[in-house]
Amino acid sequence: MDRIEAVSAHVDNNNGGKSLFIVKIGGNVIDNSENLYRFLKDFTALKGHKLLVHGGGKVATQLSETLGIEARLVDGRRITDIETLRVVTMIYAGLINKNIVAQLQRLGTNAIGLTGADGDFIRTKKRPVKTIDYGYVGDIDENSINPNNISSLMEAGFTPVFCALTHDGEGQLLNTNADTIASALAVALAKLYDTTLIYCFEKKGLLKDINDESSLVHEIDPQGYEELKAQQIIHSGMIPKMDNAFSAISCGVKAVIIGHSDDLGNLKNNKPFGTRLTKNR
Repeated sequence: MDRIEAVSAHVDNNNGGKSLFIVKIGGNVIDNSENLYRFLKDFTALKGHKLLVHGGGKVATQLSETLGIEARLVDGRRITDIETLRVVTMIYAGLINKNIVAQLQRLGTNAIGLTGADGDFIRTKKRPVKTIDYGYVGDIDENSINPNNISSLMEAGFTPVFCALTHDGEGQLLNTNADTIASALAVALAKLYDTTLIYCFEKKGLLKDINDESSLVHEIDPQGYEELKAQQIIHSGMIPKMDNAFSAISCGVKAVIIGHSDDLGNLKNNKPFGTRLTKNR
């Protein structure tokens, strides 16, 4: 995952009070049909504009193995050669995305499944080769997101469902981290809406003890985050997620919540859930 340093340098808060929820789900939800259906019911119940971003789950890895394509990861990041790109395009933009859209239509949400190439919504740059060649992986910069086009789609009554694929404007699809896409969308759309970014995963939120759900950190600011990192309470895969989240807040996003997908329904009852990230007090 890559931190979004500044997708928008100037955030216009004159948004007329319109609210927007941007929700990102991962493989733990996607890989279980019952969990996915429950989550999508809660997602549908969210009032106002909403947008969903999803990752790929285990299906892409399973298909790669079936086809004899080795899945290569470095520090949790997928190396995307041309064969892997073909697989993730089939799975992310095809099977997973359209299954989610079909389920949302069943629940009454008029969803539309998208990659970043559709509508030129998300244009990225192929990651340069440094010590590691990640292949066909896209990096987001300050010009990547087209918020006005996305807003037009939502104002027309559609709920966008983005998979983790973007494009470079030269005809090349690129595999792009879903957490990073969600953060970048939140920052760009914060110009137009009161935007809340929600990362849903398999834990109740940020836990001081990974094996103890009762150790939930209900609220955290950047100073508290640095302290927990120094104590090794926050480490590994949670660090990029938290970096993305705090970067989004610093760039104008109203709120960021990290919590369990099963608890998303709390929002419709105005009940708190997960860990809420805030600016320094």
